[in-house]
Formats: sequence, structure tokens, C-alpha cells
Amino acid sequence: MTKCVFCHGEDIREQTVNEELQLNSDIVYAPVSCLVCQTCGERYFDRPTVRHLEKLRAELRSGQVPLKQVGKVLMIESSSMVTARV
Repeated sequence: MTKCVFCHGEDIREQTVNEELQLNSDIVYAPVSCLVCQTCGERYFDRPTVRHLEKLRAELRSGQVPLKQVGKVLMIESSSMVTARV
């Protein structure tokens, strides 16, 4: 790959990223290696990595993957939400 298909940037490097997988209302970070455009951040996964992520999703749904909590996400209640005016 010589250019990013989205921004046409030419600086694409392999790096380890945390791919987000959703598990019910939780987000699970899965570290994987992939190509990343250094201009826009677009990620490019090869076929074995995609298969690994698909297998991981299935294992997460069935509870076969040990997980550790690394933080907590809080959400503002909807009564505090500001409505946009059009």
C-alpha cells in the first residue's frame, strides 16, 4: 500500500493499536498490529487480523475471554442535556 485510500497520505506505518470491541454496553480494547495512516489515522487490517478479531468477538460473547477492568466511564444524565436549537 503506498497511499491512504481516504486522505491520500503517504505515511503509512505498522503499529500496535487498541481496537474497540463492544460487549453489551461495555467497550473492550483488543491490542492488534495493523497499518495506520499517520495523516488521518485510518487503520488497515490484514485478513489474519480480521479473522482474529472476529474470533475474539465470538469468544467475548460466550464469556471465554478473561477481562480486567481498567477504568470506568460515566455519562451525564439526560435531564442535564442541552437541546440544540435549529
